[in-house]
Amino acid sequence: QVQLVESGGGLVQAGGSLRLACAASGRTFSNFAMGWFRQAPGKERELVAHINWSGGGTYYEDSVKGRFTISRNNAKNTVWLQMNSLKPEDTAVYYCAALRFGSIWNVTAYDYWGQGTQVTVSS
Repeated sequence: QVQLVESGGGLVQAGGSLRLACAASGRTFSNFAMGWFRQAPGKERELVAHINWSGGGTYYEDSVKGRFTISRNNAKNTVWLQMNSLKPEDTAVYYCAALRFGSIWNVTAYDYWGQGTQVTVSS
């Protein structure tokens, strides 16, 4: 079992920044690739950013490229999502998830999920 707890969400004005954190406990954190997803009301959960187990490989959804940065520290069992130049369309509940095997875009492939943290960007 891996327990994931997100923090850092909140209300911010457009153009502002937030840093989300996902703290992991339980099984070996470095065995898992990590993803940040978001889900807005009435929309499907979508992958925003992904980082492999070592931190040497990352992926970003097109709409966040150049604005969001994913990083991890395996010694601290934590993955972060730095979000800059936030837009109202970034408003969603953000989830971190741990992936052992499978496609990074397949929501059902992820083994563990956090409870989510709300990000609201006002215009």
